[in-house]
Amino acid sequence: MTIKALFKKQADILGACVLIPTYNNAHTLGQVISDVLEYTDHVIVVDDGSTDDTKSILQSFTQIKVISYSPNKGKGWALRQGLKYATESGYRYAVTIDSDGQHFAKDLPVFLDKIEAEPDALLIGARNMDQESVPGKSSFGNRFSSFWFRVETGIKGPDTQSGYRLYPLKPLGKMHFFTRKYEFEIEVLVRAAWKGVKIDWVPVSVYYAPKEERVSHFRPFKDFFRISVLNTVLVLITFLYIKPRDFVKGIFDSQKRKQVWNDYFLVPGESDEIKAMSIAFGVFMGIVPIWGFQLAVAIFLAILFKLNKPLVIVAANISIPPMIPLIIFTSIKTGALWMGKNAVDISFTKSISLLTIQQSLKQYIVGSVTLAVVAGVFFGVLSYALLKIKTLKASKQHG
Repeated sequence: MTIKALFKKQADILGACVLIPTYNNAHTLGQVISDVLEYTDHVIVVDDGSTDDTKSILQSFTQIKVISYSPNKGKGWALRQGLKYATESGYRYAVTIDSDGQHFAKDLPVFLDKIEAEPDALLIGARNMDQESVPGKSSFGNRFSSFWFRVETGIKGPDTQSGYRLYPLKPLGKMHFFTRKYEFEIEVLVRAAWKGVKIDWVPVSVYYAPKEERVSHFRPFKDFFRISVLNTVLVLITFLYIKPRDFVKGIFDSQKRKQVWNDYFLVPGESDEIKAMSIAFGVFMGIVPIWGFQLAVAIFLAILFKLNKPLVIVAANISIPPMIPLIIFTSIKTGALWMGKNAVDISFTKSISLLTIQQSLKQYIVGSVTLAVVAGVFFGVLSYALLKIKTLKASKQHG
């Protein structure tokens, strides 16, 4: 059985289709469709408001499903419409391939071979970005995107911008996406990873036409700005919600507890001193009187000082809502030690509120900073001692 025949059989068994989004790529679209049809008849083309000869080209392929609309709304919207249609049509997987001729249909089999071993994974076609024909802006863009993807998900991968992908439709079916342009391919990756979908890569070939023949609808300023805004939002969500959520889930899930311990506390190559300092700094930032900005400042400084960011974030959550009244009360009481005769006396039975702080502002600020330092030092020393005990036990077991 030939490779093409085998792929057709695999596609039928696995429920896979090929999705081709296109916009004004009439000079390459026909060849891309013809090449794909050699491997499968399950082909969906989304015409994203093309104004060239795309319509007449698509009419010549009677065996494909065409989704078209006008005006142009962006690649992300085209992918969303295609994925939605594929899901409604009963497919389990959709392999997306760009219509500009950069990708080769001959690489389709590697996706299905991989998905048989890793069902419901989201696979990305990893291109060789080191070849001479790769434009400098594409190489830089890929490194930029891969860096932020790792920050947002903790996953390190060779290529996050490739449009040659296999999407598992069921895990994505209930997700509501917000982006419509090129940034969709970032949003779907990050949010799929957050949902627990495995992200993996397969090697694919890539062709970059000579500069004078190359057609790109990527708008350097507008699209890069959109991507930057999206990454800013995703990073904030990552540190304000995703990482604390995963950490807490890991604590209460016996199967994940060991993984959480290894990921956040036993980070290979990171010293016990750095971990203890991260916890101490997080506790300090969670108490200092800059309410509303504590976590944002903590994250920024953790990156600046190269601390363990997850530990800083978790420790900073010492100021969760149930703890706030206690922190305010203890801060005011601590401040009384500095105020002498001018100290304001309060009791914990009294309502602790913003009015309480206003009535003893100076005392609260001084006491809050003092408490932050003392608590930070205490938890830092305690963490360091526990980490050293763990390290000593581990060394004895291996010794």
